Amino acid sequence: MSTIGNIIWILTGGIAGAILWCAAGLLLCVTVVAIPFGIQCFKIASLQLAPFGRRIVNDPGGAVMGILGNIVWVILCGWVLAAAHVAMGLIFAVTIIGIPFAIQSFKLAALSLAPFGKRVV
Repeated sequence: MSTIGNIIWILTGGIAGAILWCAAGLLLCVTVVAIPFGIQCFKIASLQLAPFGRRIVNDPGGAVMGILGNIVWVILCGWVLAAAHVAMGLIFAVTIIGIPFAIQSFKLAALSLAPFGKRVV
């Protein structure tokens, strides 16, 4: 079932979102200072490409960088990205068929808001 969900997700905009996240990651990796932020963009891009059958767990390895990175991330762009995913989730939630896609959009919104200290499994 997750394979079918991922295929439909890709066809309804998942590939475009993943490409945009990868482009943002590449732009951020141009500067040495923003490489950690670029890596987080690649993490979100991989989840954007195929969110069904995957989940987000806490990564105990990056506590201090996670808190500081999330603060900077939220101030610069995290709140806008999370709001976009929430809006997309609300659009998906209008129909019964779109509810699983809405849930995945909300999962992406949570990761877009605070990606540091999280891992996708």
